[in-house]
Amino acid sequence: MTEKRAQFATRLGVIATTVGSAVGLGNIWRFPYEAGVHGGGAFLLIDLFFIFVIGVPVICAEFIIGRHTGSNVRGAFKALAPGKAWGVMGYIGIIASLLILSFYSVVAGWTMEYIFQSLRDFSGVHSADGLHDQFDTFAQSNLRPVMWTVVFLICNYLILARGVRKGIEKMSNILMPMLFVILIIFAINSLMMPEVAKGLEFLFKPDFSKITPSVLLGGMGQAFFSLSLGLGCLITYSSYFKKDTPLVRTAFTTAGLDTLVSVLAGVIIFPAVFTFGQEPAAGPKLVFEVLPSIFINLPGGMIWSTLFFILLFLASLTSTISMSEISIAYFVEEFKMERKKATRLNIVIAIVFGTLCALSFGCMSDFTIFGFTLFNLFDYLSSNILLPVGGMITSIFVGWVLDRSVVRQELNLSAKPVSRFAFAAIVFCLRFVAPVCIGLVFIFGLGIF
Repeated sequence: MTEKRAQFATRLGVIATTVGSAVGLGNIWRFPYEAGVHGGGAFLLIDLFFIFVIGVPVICAEFIIGRHTGSNVRGAFKALAPGKAWGVMGYIGIIASLLILSFYSVVAGWTMEYIFQSLRDFSGVHSADGLHDQFDTFAQSNLRPVMWTVVFLICNYLILARGVRKGIEKMSNILMPMLFVILIIFAINSLMMPEVAKGLEFLFKPDFSKITPSVLLGGMGQAFFSLSLGLGCLITYSSYFKKDTPLVRTAFTTAGLDTLVSVLAGVIIFPAVFTFGQEPAAGPKLVFEVLPSIFINLPGGMIWSTLFFILLFLASLTSTISMSEISIAYFVEEFKMERKKATRLNIVIAIVFGTLCALSFGCMSDFTIFGFTLFNLFDYLSSNILLPVGGMITSIFVGWVLDRSVVRQELNLSAKPVSRFAFAAIVFCLRFVAPVCIGLVFIFGLGIF
């Protein structure tokens, strides 16, 4: 007898898990950086436009595929297009998820180290140069980054091994409200800083003269990557949806709350950087050097710093849980593995590759492939190639190949069916707008132009 497939138990669980899969480190460090270099308010408007023109339709496409088939990402395409090349999307999602999980867990491990560094007041190191040297020393050491990567992945295992309802859904119902509470506390604190007016003006007052092709491409890319589209997370999660889950409303809620996290991150960071004369910088430098140098100048700096790195840890955990579920569902359904065994296999693979990525900053820093360390190679392959290709395949497949009756059926299963206009708009965006925009992001991400 075939075991009945798991489903999310509540509407809150659906929202918490799907938003959790989208919200991650990119919302908290990539968005402020992109907004900082692309004109603040002008970039925010462009990002919002593409979130709803590209993001929501592609989310709907992933939801349609996942719920209609009730299967993992590979099984879904195999069921909808048996014997056709579209099935490659399944492998793209699985490979991309393992690559991202591997290097992402390294950075998540850094956040765990910095929770303890914050509690120790950074060992008395308070200067910008000192914090820079401290981060370099830690990242280039071999033992501690690997140790924290393994600890973080074990945290993933403890949640994933409990299953969909008792593990993923229960975890998301607890962690996502905690994440928003911490964000709001930080935002309130930033609103009381001396240069709050300058920071908010930069973020919310658009200077349309700054809208250039570069800003448009940056906004397209941020909208696409911040929602984790093209990876198969939402195909996998929507396969656990009940039939009465309203797909379009859930897509808008997911995109809206994900965007809210990015905006709150901007509200937190821009008043702070204007107040303390800093500049938003990309990636690790912003999180592990710039912001700690700000926190230590605040009353109760140790508390703020600890709380911030707990926030990053929570955002990392909700994202990696969804990435892991892509391959776990694949192992369980395609190879008939018991769930705990499939979870162990996923975590072991991630530990092996994650260890290699962690050592890319230390003893393996001289080992490169095509000029990339393993950490940077995994990041480049997934972000610049696999995700855009996966997103394009998904949008084209649902827009042009999948039977229109299936699309209409899935969008109209809830108590409140979508209007004809909304249906036509979603299909139009999937057919024409999303593939072109994703194609441009892909081309420019490769540096072809």
